[in-house]
Amino acid sequence: MKKVCTSILCVCLSLGASAQKALQFDVNAGVKSSIELFDGTAVSYTAYERLFYVTNVEDSTYQFLNVYVPDGATQQTPIFLRTYVGGYMASPAAQPQAGDATGRALKEGYVVVIPGTRGRGSTIVADKAYAKTHKGVKKGQTIYTGRAPKAILDLKAAIRYLRHFDKEMPGNADRIITDGTSAGGAMSALMGATGNNPEYADMLKAMGAADERDDVFASVCYCPIIDLEHADMAYEWLYGQTDSRKALDDTHKGYTKELASQFPAYVNSLNLRKQDGTPLNADNYLDYIKSEIIRAAQIAKNAGADIPDSIGFSFSSSAGGMFAAPINGGVRPQGMPQGGMQGGMPPMAGRPMRGRMGGNQVGEYITDLDMQKYLNYVVSTQALKGVPAFDSLIGGINSASGENEEFGDETGNSVNFTDFTAQKIAGIVK
Repeated sequence: MKKVCTSILCVCLSLGASAQKALQFDVNAGVKSSIELFDGTAVSYTAYERLFYVTNVEDSTYQFLNVYVPDGATQQTPIFLRTYVGGYMASPAAQPQAGDATGRALKEGYVVVIPGTRGRGSTIVADKAYAKTHKGVKKGQTIYTGRAPKAILDLKAAIRYLRHFDKEMPGNADRIITDGTSAGGAMSALMGATGNNPEYADMLKAMGAADERDDVFASVCYCPIIDLEHADMAYEWLYGQTDSRKALDDTHKGYTKELASQFPAYVNSLNLRKQDGTPLNADNYLDYIKSEIIRAAQIAKNAGADIPDSIGFSFSSSAGGMFAAPINGGVRPQGMPQGGMQGGMPPMAGRPMRGRMGGNQVGEYITDLDMQKYLNYVVSTQALKGVPAFDSLIGGINSASGENEEFGDETGNSVNFTDFTAQKIAGIVK
C-alpha cells in the first residue's frame, strides 16, 4: 500500500508540548509556482511545504521540510538538499532563492529540498505533558532543544523522510546531494560522514524519524566549521602574527603563542600529501595555502575580477616564475593543446588575450603574494575572533562562543570542548 495520506495535518501545538504527527506526503497536494532567476530565466516548479519529518514534533516552528519539484522531474532526478544553518542557530525551512544554489539547482532540473532545523538558541517552555515525559524537567521551565546533536538529528530525520516517501515523491533518494556554508558546511559534512551511524539510532527513534537509511550520495561543504578540536591552534598559527593580534593584552598574547606552537605537530601527524605525492607538512603548509590563494585569484582575474596589488599580490605581463594557475577557470581555449600547462608554464603564456579587466590586460599573471600583507588585509575587512577563537569560554577572561553554546545542555549552560581551554580553566581555579 502506498504511504500517501490526505493533506490534512495535525494542528500544530504550542511550543513546549511534544506533538504526535503521522509522517505524510500527498503527491496531489503540491502548489504550482515559479521563480525568476537573475538571468531572466523563469523556472516553474511544484511546491510541497510544511512536511513534518518526525512524529514526535518538539518544535513545530522548525521540524519540517519544504520540497520543490521542477517541471519535468522524474523518480530518477537527483535531490539537492540545502541547509541554511549559520552560526549553529535555528534554520527555518526556506523557499528557493534566485541568487543562490537553490535557484540554480531548480534551473538545472534538480528537486530542491530545504529542511528546517533547531539550533543552539532554540527553546520551548515545558508544559505539564513535557515535564511528565522528561526526567528532571519542571512545568514552566525553559528548555534549550537545539543543542548538539539536535541539528544533525533533524537533518538525518529529513533524509529518512525523503527515503520513506521515495516511491511517491519525485526525485531519487539514492542521489541526495547536501549543501551548506560555515556551520551549515559542517552539517553538510556530517550528513556525508555519518550516514547510518548507529550512534544516532536511538535518538532518531525517540524523535519518531522514519525507520530508513540516512546516508547521502554527495556533500558540498563551503568553509565548513569542522575539526573544532584543533581549530583554535590553526587559527592562531595563521593569524597570530597579524597586527590585530599584536594589540592584545599579555594574557591573550600568551594564548596566541601557545596555541600557534601546537599546530605544526598536529599538521605533521596527519601525514598529508600534495596531489603530486610530495609531503605536505608544517614546513611547507603556509606556502601551500599561498599557492592556493594565488591559483584562485588568477582564476578570478581571468574571469574579470579587479585585484589590487595593495593587498599583497604581485603581477607580471609574462608568466615567468609565476605559480601555475589554469586560464579561464580551467576551460581550455580553442586551439590550446590537450594537457593545458606545460613545464609549469600556464597556457597561452606570452599571448595576451583580447579585452581588459581591472585596468590591466587580460593575460596578466599573478607572480607572488606577500602573505603577511594579505593576512593583514583579511583581518582589516573582517574582525578576528577572540583568543581562543572557538573554545573561548574561560570564566573571568572570555565569554562563551557559539561553539561553547552549541555543545551546551538543555538548561542553557555552555560547555568547553578542548584540552587547551580545560587546562587554562584548571589553572585559574587552582
